[in-house]
Amino acid sequence: MIDTKTPADTPATAVAARDLEVVPVRNYARWLAAAASVTALVGLAGSLARNRNLRWDIIGDYLFADLIFTGLATTLWLTAAAMALGLGLGTLIAVMRLSSSPVLYGLATFFVWIFRGTPLLVQIIFWGYAAALYKYVMIGIPFTDVTFFRAETNSLLTPAIAALLALGLNEAAYASEIVRAGIQSVDTGQTEAAHSLGMRPALTMRRIVLPQAMRVIIPPMGNETINMLKMTALVSVIAAHDLMSNIQDVYAQNYQVIPMLAVASIWYLGLVTLLSIPQSWLERRYGRGTARAGHASPLRRMLGGAAGLLTKNPTGTKAAR
Repeated sequence: MIDTKTPADTPATAVAARDLEVVPVRNYARWLAAAASVTALVGLAGSLARNRNLRWDIIGDYLFADLIFTGLATTLWLTAAAMALGLGLGTLIAVMRLSSSPVLYGLATFFVWIFRGTPLLVQIIFWGYAAALYKYVMIGIPFTDVTFFRAETNSLLTPAIAALLALGLNEAAYASEIVRAGIQSVDTGQTEAAHSLGMRPALTMRRIVLPQAMRVIIPPMGNETINMLKMTALVSVIAAHDLMSNIQDVYAQNYQVIPMLAVASIWYLGLVTLLSIPQSWLERRYGRGTARAGHASPLRRMLGGAAGLLTKNPTGTKAAR
């Protein structure tokens, strides 16, 4: 005969907790807000799809045109080169601003003050029309007639080079502050321990400080890369033949401004989406061991939540206890 009574040594609270049925909280306001948002988004998409003024035929004709790909090549080249210049020079300026030398600190602070304090559009125009200030670029001994190099400014500062200098130097000012914040986030005991082991300052910075600072540097630097991709559109004012410059040349001839801007927006959105993938990977790579390492994207959380619901209750019936 099987005894169905509760054993004497089993606490009553444990039995009660085992018999409880867990019911999730129903957040109806959240579902209503989500439904309203999706409805508004679908309505906007439907309105754009039916709008004849958008001219989807023109968008289809120019979306994969040769001049678009030519502009994309220039845009991507400017983005990569300007970020490389900005990150390299910005790291050097950040180290100079952290230096105990008043000369290095003053020079770095002056650089940041100039390039961060003036608009990027002004800097692009300045470099594009630098020949109006200096007709020739000369390298020699100051206050003497000795010259080692001499060339016309217009032949050296082509629109592409002028755009690269403007974007790269402007980015260096902002990147230096990001790198400086990342370096200062590393505990000073790490540097002291490295010096006690006989490591030189340059080696300590490269092998100890910067790898730990990357977890602070990567997220804002990823945003700077995405922002740089979009800021290349400003170089159209000096006809640098980027994506936006070619788009402007087209709608200046066919007067289809909105469709051509839609073409540019589609490509910029696609490129930004592609750049977000390595940014997320780098954040997870350098964020290992922190609370941010387990962060998942909104799309992954949505898919994971839907998969969890199907796994827990695939038939729609109450799961057996």
